[in-house]
Amino acid sequence: MRIVVIGGTGLIGSRLVPTLREYGYEAVAASRRSGVDTFLGDVLAEVLQGAAAVVDVSNSSSPEDTEAMEFFATSTRNLLAAEAQAGVRHHVALSVVGAEQLQESGYMRAKMKQETLIRQSSIPYSIVRATQFFEVMKSVAAAATVGNTIRLAPVLFQPMAAHEVARALGKVAVGEPLNGILEIGGPEPFRLDLFVRDVLKARQDSREVVLDPESRYFGARLSERSLMPAKGAQLGEVRFQDWLRQPVLQH
Repeated sequence: MRIVVIGGTGLIGSRLVPTLREYGYEAVAASRRSGVDTFLGDVLAEVLQGAAAVVDVSNSSSPEDTEAMEFFATSTRNLLAAEAQAGVRHHVALSVVGAEQLQESGYMRAKMKQETLIRQSSIPYSIVRATQFFEVMKSVAAAATVGNTIRLAPVLFQPMAAHEVARALGKVAVGEPLNGILEIGGPEPFRLDLFVRDVLKARQDSREVVLDPESRYFGARLSERSLMPAKGAQLGEVRFQDWLRQPVLQH
């Protein structure tokens, strides 16, 4: 079974491709680095030839409203059209837990546009919505930083390790299409501001975390549970303290 991973050299894709190969499947890493550009549609027909499933874990190079919408709308349309021509039987996409509640954020609106296009296509699909990854908390902190201060709202979230995201995507990709949404998350909830403070301390980062209920998350106001997975979500096993003890923290 041939599975093409769009964004196969990124944070999740670079973990997903070897995971699929360990399962015994032919996994192809497709990304701009390998000459596959979904935004331009370059060589999509060629790389999708013979693929039974496609997993899209690509991401916009910018979280800004216009750029993110253009990327996800155009890339998704191009990819779905190429899949239809190639006879792909399962489209899997990685999305974000809580995206539908955070529509003040242009990035989250773009992710919901991606989901809508997938649902409206003729290709059987599975959408996997994940919580934040331990590995991207540096980016979350950077987005909320002004000077030497990081302003974050005291909201709950349930982050997970990137390799567990990849494992969940792999299991979905080799199974029957859900034609629906699966939510995944980490095994334990945290308060966002306290969690980032612990991450910074572990990395010997001197920035100060300031509690700010009005602070926005990539442009969106947060309620206490808007970043939390719903009941029934599939939860990982790697706890934050176990992840911190890894010899090298992944960025």
